[in-house]
Amino acid sequence: MSKRKLSFFERLTGGISLDEISEHEDELDLDEMSEVPVHTDGSLDSWEEEGELSIDMYQTPTEVVVQTMTAGVRPEDLDIEISRDMITIQGKRKESRMIDEENYVMRELYWGSFSRSVALPEEVDPDLAEASERNGLLIIRLPKIDKERKTNLKIRSN
Repeated sequence: MSKRKLSFFERLTGGISLDEISEHEDELDLDEMSEVPVHTDGSLDSWEEEGELSIDMYQTPTEVVVQTMTAGVRPEDLDIEISRDMITIQGKRKESRMIDEENYVMRELYWGSFSRSVALPEEVDPDLAEASERNGLLIIRLPKIDKERKTNLKIRSN
């Protein structure tokens, strides 16, 4: 298979393109693929692959900032775990209404579970992290640990 750049949707979902399906149609059982069990809430069975969340990460002298688009995801459907050197963002974008597959003319939006774990470029203080959301853009600010900071320790006498 030749090397090519994945589309945004393929990167987000971890899916394959229609071109790849048509190239390997004789190897794939398309009838089997179309019979994916779907629950009443629209989610697929547990073997469903998660989509990979796209992020931007940058740093300033005092913090590491992570940004990602989470439009359509309620804050209670997001889980953000932070350690000193890693951040994991998990969530689920739920489709609000069920539409019969045959009624779709085009279907490109990603619905379902997604996650992303990345190593941070510097150690951060997880206890001081802040997250905010505006117009579907989630911004997570992670204050860097100041390794140069010194404290004078006072000795108590008993």
